[in-house]
Amino acid sequence: MPELPDVEGFRAVLDSCGRGHRVRRVEVRDAGVLRGVTARRLRQVVEGSRFGRPRRHGKLLVAPVGEGPALVWHFGMTGELVSAAAQDPLDRYDRIVLTLDGERQLRYRDQRKLQGVQLAEGPEAVERMLAGLGPDALGVARPDFLALLAGRRGAVKGVLMDQSAIAGLGNLLCDEILWRGRVVPARRARDLGEDEARRVFTAMRRVLDASRRAARVPPRRTWLTGHRDDPDPTCPRCGTALRSDRTSGRRTVWCPRCQH
Repeated sequence: MPELPDVEGFRAVLDSCGRGHRVRRVEVRDAGVLRGVTARRLRQVVEGSRFGRPRRHGKLLVAPVGEGPALVWHFGMTGELVSAAAQDPLDRYDRIVLTLDGERQLRYRDQRKLQGVQLAEGPEAVERMLAGLGPDALGVARPDFLALLAGRRGAVKGVLMDQSAIAGLGNLLCDEILWRGRVVPARRARDLGEDEARRVFTAMRRVLDASRRAARVPPRRTWLTGHRDDPDPTCPRCGTALRSDRTSGRRTVWCPRCQH
């Protein structure tokens, strides 16, 4: 599932391929990925307009087009944004194809179509779409993060995954962060001591910095992520057999020795 690092990678694709370029043609190959806008309206607004500087907030990618409107991309479980040459063969899951001047294309590819693309008619509409989200995980200040954890009753993993609390973290990131912070995912957030909460914050920043550079949560063998799908997964830090359960409705992997 695309998380903050993946969407940061999609932002880089759009920034390098699309920014400053005019959209010559919009082809909606599957209207099932449109949210709150028709294919006709999308073409009316986007065709002939130039992409501005894209920005990301949490898992959402905002792509200004023209003088006010913006495309807002939510990649769901399987969405991605791909740069391609116009002559490259289409993928069966390419749902929207934007042909730019210079014969480059931006393709929204999505197998499961759980989320999709919205059109914000102006800056105020963009802000309304983002209003329900918490601060971006890359930009949240440590005091605000500590206060957030201290004020929540639920499991710390559930708090980290709650997009209205902090935007951008998903299942893989949260397990990695809590493993590095040596905190059990099911611990109540408000029960963490200040030192523990600080460790989680530091782990979050380090994991996000490395993941952003990789444009994904990298499955490195020195990371929990690199072991969670092994037949008999063990902790890359201490060698203890990893445990797997469900926390806040999601599969959760942790080390019973390292995490308390």
